Amino acid sequence: MAYSAYVQYQKTQRLLDYGIRTTAKVIDLLASQSDDGTTYRPVFEYTDRTHTIKTFENPISSSPAPYAIGDTIKIIYNPKEKEAVKTVSFWGLFRWSVILSMIAAPLLIIGGSYLLYLSK
Repeated sequence: MAYSAYVQYQKTQRLLDYGIRTTAKVIDLLASQSDDGTTYRPVFEYTDRTHTIKTFENPISSSPAPYAIGDTIKIIYNPKEKEAVKTVSFWGLFRWSVILSMIAAPLLIIGGSYLLYLSK
């Protein structure tokens, strides 16, 4: 998990280094029903450097809706990779790195402590 967190961090760094920043507009909120209620996933529309209008569905849904239709946000995208689009925010960029690190850290500490205990 620690390695996966590192790989996700490196992907984000490459996107920040070589990606193109632009402004996107919320054009829709996709509603999802579950036992916990309704959650909303924003759909963004942006224009790339070739003046092509593209859409991007945020993979995370939440309740209440994080944005309203018509809101604008900053995004970063890689024109060579269709899937490499992220919102420019801490959680938008580093979500998976943080989550995987939070899971891996206690396991590394416990495993490392056990190995140190055995070596004495």
